[in-house]
Amino acid sequence: MSDIFREVDEEVRRDKAEEFWRKYQTYFLVAAAVVVAATAGWRYWDYQRAQTAQALGARFEAALELDRGGKDAEAIGALGKIAADAPSGYRTLARLAEAAVIAKTDSARAIAGYDALAEDPSVAGLFRETARLRAAMLRLDAGQIDKAKAALEALAAPGGVYRASARELLGAVALAAQDYPGAGKWLDQVVTDPEAPRDARRAADSLLGLVGSGKPASQ
Repeated sequence: MSDIFREVDEEVRRDKAEEFWRKYQTYFLVAAAVVVAATAGWRYWDYQRAQTAQALGARFEAALELDRGGKDAEAIGALGKIAADAPSGYRTLARLAEAAVIAKTDSARAIAGYDALAEDPSVAGLFRETARLRAAMLRLDAGQIDKAKAALEALAAPGGVYRASARELLGAVALAAQDYPGAGKWLDQVVTDPEAPRDARRAADSLLGLVGSGKPASQ
């Protein structure tokens, strides 16, 4: 008797399943089609992104090769085009590289390029700091000492990515001006910073030797 009830129960469940499928099969089929289309779309987008990145990488490397070959004008033109139409990552790299090439012959224009990068809120913080440091170095070469020092002092703040480089440069500037206490202050901060690169600490230590030898006894 129990077998009869079991068979009846299975028949009822099968009839309900068939009824449910007939009622909702369109929704299931549409959902499946959406999943397939979305997967295919994502794969196509990922493929296109990889192709674009590869092409941009090749363009960027070609521009750097022009620079290495001494073809500054062509390199600047190629980098300018990348900076104009590339996504943000390559656009920033191209702007930095373009300013570096320009700096060979036109420091004022290069400084302007670096300043624009440093003040651009769409650029990542590390790249903005890089631009500030490069602009400050060019300003030192151009004799714009006060502006360079202001930028370097900001970069020298605790926690700054380029604090060791900025402090070393500030120490060298102070030493050149025979400001021995100032030079010692900045260079000591490099030497005692456990996170400063070894080469930076070694260079700062050497400059401290000059501070000690040139410092008047009364000081």
